[in-house]
Amino acid sequence: MAKNVNTISVATINDAHEVVLLFNAYRMFYAQADGLPLATEFIRHRLQQNDSTILLARNEAQQAVGFCQMYPTFCSFAAAPILVLYDLFVTPAARGTGAGRALLLAAHDYAKTAGVARMDLSTAKNNLPAQALYESLGWQKDTHFFFYFLALRAKQYPRLPRRARRKIYTLYPLALSACL
Repeated sequence: MAKNVNTISVATINDAHEVVLLFNAYRMFYAQADGLPLATEFIRHRLQQNDSTILLARNEAQQAVGFCQMYPTFCSFAAAPILVLYDLFVTPAARGTGAGRALLLAAHDYAKTAGVARMDLSTAKNNLPAQALYESLGWQKDTHFFFYFLALRAKQYPRLPRRARRKIYTLYPLALSACL
């Protein structure tokens, strides 16, 4: 059985390998293909560009047992900055130890310190344990809006060349960071 969470810290490039392993496991939890090269490129870019905040949970043995990743954006209704908690993952061995709760509380503290108006998140409809955790911490399910998306890159198309991705990312960093 996993030990309790001992520390939560903001991940740096020095934590990249541990975050990559957790991120890859998180993607596979949501039925994505095992892809360490993709996970490595994505996480290293986030950490190097500092365009997201990743919180890393460690147990008493200092093993990485979970993470959450937040992206800054804005809310037009509030005319204020907000954070989107896009990724939250705890290793199977650490579930039930309070790691997810600790990450969410640390994310809340981070958001308050950053002065954002609110935090948003979404989860799979069948992820009932996560929904129960969110609601126990005061998160409210949106009953007024539906979430829609429009896929702009089909899997059969190759990725844009690095130079083109960099140019697009420079123009639209928040809107496209997860898509490029």
